[in-house]
Amino acid sequence: MPTYSAVVTTGIYCRPGCSARPLARNVLTFEHPAAAEAAGFRACHRCRPYRVAAPLPATAPELVCEAVQQIISGALDDGGTEAALADRIGLSSRHLRRLFRAHLGVTPDQLARSRRAHFARRLLDDTDLTVLDVAFASGFGSLRQFNRTMREVFREAPTDLRNRRHRADRLAADGGLTLRLPVVPGYNWATVRGFLTVRLVPGVEAIDGVTYRRTISVAGAPGLLEVSPCSGDFLLLRVHLPYWEGLIHIVERVGQVLGTGGLPGAWDSFEAGVWAILAARPDRDLVLTGFVSALGTAVPGLPGGLTHAFPDPGTVAAASVQLGRLGLSAAEAEEVQALAGS
Repeated sequence: MPTYSAVVTTGIYCRPGCSARPLARNVLTFEHPAAAEAAGFRACHRCRPYRVAAPLPATAPELVCEAVQQIISGALDDGGTEAALADRIGLSSRHLRRLFRAHLGVTPDQLARSRRAHFARRLLDDTDLTVLDVAFASGFGSLRQFNRTMREVFREAPTDLRNRRHRADRLAADGGLTLRLPVVPGYNWATVRGFLTVRLVPGVEAIDGVTYRRTISVAGAPGLLEVSPCSGDFLLLRVHLPYWEGLIHIVERVGQVLGTGGLPGAWDSFEAGVWAILAARPDRDLVLTGFVSALGTAVPGLPGGLTHAFPDPGTVAAASVQLGRLGLSAAEAEEVQALAGS
């Protein structure tokens, strides 16, 4: 597990591999950047820790990992509380905070704050979104909260942070919004692309050369995501969305699909479940195509055979009669219906 080095004489913390060489007696170590920030240190302007993936310690217990995933999914955004998060997992909020402090060095709220601030800093570097758009794209509830948090974490206002970005930071987008997607060291895009190729949902996902594309639905409106390789510990993500609010959660989901922090997975549990139910069929792709075309949201005019967003559970739950007509067996239709209603 890589550790982050914080220098007590400068108040700055660095990611592993930074070229800074402070005296060992002046250095404290932290297992997570959020812990360094909670202790009062700010990110190094040279190595920019907010731009790299920060995996959890291997020793973190399953309950902590589950809580972190809930935080990533937005459990502490939009008024979410530590008490509600703890209740979901079956712990007291006091015990949850104790576990987080013991294994991550921060409370759940501090981790969520750090995540939002790091994502916002990346948007300030990579894009030309307005400060207001950056705030809401990063999961902040108000511009005041955004400004306060960015000053606490980075010791500067968002406008000053944008002025500080390097000339090569800005990613020019030919349509959509482009940003860097950090990956863990040793990440192999070719291997992940091969994994995705055999699991593609027709009409929803496509791979063209080295580029992966998929459709999504945001509050009923269609969107498109495109991912391609980039030099360094990054992938390039281009998003085409009807609005930017909550972008942080969409980017986290992309990371889950691509396994940027570990193993590749699925967009959500419903999509993964439907795929698993139909996976053993020799005509799986044909049945999936009919399922997506009949029940998914149409997304016209896209390249590579992309035609629809994956059906949402509510639509599928209301289509019990239709499932049989789409080629699903009675047992498969019953399983999909149960999954949609769960």
